Amino acid sequence: MPQARITVNDTHERIRKGHAWVFATQIVKEEGAYAPGDVVQVVDSRRNALGQGYINPASMIRVRMLTPHPGERVNKAFIQSRIERALKLRRRFGYTGSFRLVYGEADMLPGLVVDHFTDVSSGSVVLVLQFLTLGLERWKEVVIEALGSLIGPSGMVIRNDVPVREKEGLKQEKERVGGSFPTELIIEEKAGRGAPVRMHADLMNGQKTGHFLDQVLNHSIVADISRDRRVLDCFTHTGGFALHAGMHGASEVLGLDISEEAVTMAGRNAALNELDKVRFRTANVFDHLTEASRSGAQWDIIVLDPPAFAKSKGALENAYRGYKEINLRALKCLPSGGFLVSCSCSQHMTPELFRRMIAEAAHDAGRRLREVRSGGQPADHPVLWGMPESHYLKCLLLEVW
Repeated sequence: MPQARITVNDTHERIRKGHAWVFATQIVKEEGAYAPGDVVQVVDSRRNALGQGYINPASMIRVRMLTPHPGERVNKAFIQSRIERALKLRRRFGYTGSFRLVYGEADMLPGLVVDHFTDVSSGSVVLVLQFLTLGLERWKEVVIEALGSLIGPSGMVIRNDVPVREKEGLKQEKERVGGSFPTELIIEEKAGRGAPVRMHADLMNGQKTGHFLDQVLNHSIVADISRDRRVLDCFTHTGGFALHAGMHGASEVLGLDISEEAVTMAGRNAALNELDKVRFRTANVFDHLTEASRSGAQWDIIVLDPPAFAKSKGALENAYRGYKEINLRALKCLPSGGFLVSCSCSQHMTPELFRRMIAEAAHDAGRRLREVRSGGQPADHPVLWGMPESHYLKCLLLEVW
């Protein structure tokens, strides 16, 4: 049992309802000795138990809750059981190839991300791990052992090269675990009724864990509407939406991204799938859409899948304007009967705020919209109720009038 006890102020109801973070500003009293990363008891001002979490005095998120049960033992078996339960959920929904195996707080393991990648040519499995917090870093060897026993991968890549670790007092680093194994794989994405799309995934040097797995479900949106249509995929990254549009019969697809490395990889992915009608270009999307709207250029479908403009609450006002600007420009480049696929991966841009922003953009563009589909996160990126930060992905399919 943890010896240290942390008392929080009257904002404790948020924790009782399931939020996993205790901020430094909530703490009114600390009792007992602890080392950074230790598990501590958390109580309210009346000494009622709120649960247990690990503590880091160097972080503004002082405690990350692991369990609401004050008597539960947080040990090796506890960590292993959480990983087993995360895998069981994915298996229940039929995930076998490439998917997110552990999604931090939503799998009750705050600070841990594990992605599972399967190479379609060799069948080899490589796991990519991120330990984003000191508390989970302390359980690193236990996590590796549990994953090795459950999955039996060819190897593991630890992608701790993320700036958020520095806020926890941790250094950025990358590491291979296991013998000799490939870190650039060819994986498959299946969206809609057609053939799967094959994509290169650079697990050691690609963005985040090497490939974005969260938009796979939303790629089916363009798969269903692309036949014989001209498609513009903005912020294409490695080509997810563009490739699915091309695979499902689009007459012409152009993908834009400001990153030359991403555009190069997207081109390799198009060649891998023999999609000669799918092209990619390095461009600033804001500038491209502005010029296109001025010149009267049009597409039948425009996809907007930008990076998280609002990475903090303080950046939300400027981000709102950025989101609105690209949606306004895109709406001016769509004919009546065309489709806008608009996405946001910012947790601070709530679903309600996201819809309001698009409604304002449509009003300013003099267009009316009909919502055909709405999408979010797939089952391997579950949303933890009580913690709105775990619900970050929004995707709307809108018909333009």
